[in-house]
Amino acid sequence: MNIRKAAVAGSFYEADASRLRQHIAALLGSALESAAGAPQALIVPHAGYIYSGRTAAQAYRLVQPWADKIERVILFGPAHRVPLHGMAVPSVEAFATPLGNVPLDRDSIQRVSSLPGVSVSDEAHRQEHSLEVQLPFLQTVLGAFKLVPVVVGHCQPEIVATVMDAMWGGAETLLVVSTDLSHFHDYDEARQLDTLTCERLRAKVNTLSGQDACGAYALNGLMSTRHCQAMQVDLVDMCNSGDTAGSRDRVVGYGAFTVH
Repeated sequence: MNIRKAAVAGSFYEADASRLRQHIAALLGSALESAAGAPQALIVPHAGYIYSGRTAAQAYRLVQPWADKIERVILFGPAHRVPLHGMAVPSVEAFATPLGNVPLDRDSIQRVSSLPGVSVSDEAHRQEHSLEVQLPFLQTVLGAFKLVPVVVGHCQPEIVATVMDAMWGGAETLLVVSTDLSHFHDYDEARQLDTLTCERLRAKVNTLSGQDACGAYALNGLMSTRHCQAMQVDLVDMCNSGDTAGSRDRVVGYGAFTVH
């Protein structure tokens, strides 16, 4: 089997499976419960777990009551490692983490690879952390599922939205957009900027820039989907690295949202 190996185990999260399970269990255990309806989509951060894991867990905790219905995850995240125009899907059969292999939904990937703006590139996925850091959370919360991973580079919102709408399903499908918010401002300025970005996302604005969020292209696509336009976007949690494990002079912002 052709497998994409874990690239950031041991740096962004624990490489030891037992310790990783314990860490995720602790993060989920500290997350607040919510009476919100079943999430159709999540927006979650992708920094190291010591920085953004608490915020990500707030979103993934909302999925737990509905986990037995979810069979497929459509995962979008920004390209950090290679220049990319459009979107890239991989050719491999599975993604590996310390918790095991996540099988890919090759049928869905084959269908989406024929859409405008989508190419096949294992290189775009090989070292990309924005997708990988979501997988141990998903493996813990969902157990068995199939994955459609999409790295998003420079791309118009309507092109991303076409791909998302094409794969948007019912209760069996969860769409996840992986993104952090502002980067390297001081604490107070970051709080102001991220609060504004969160307000814009709740209003389903599709004109975010990379200064607002590193996953702006994927976010703009999500906000442009016909499905999202008919749903509600709620902020679940917002913080930055100055709240968790970093100094407050140069911080990275994190936000978690649910679309339902």
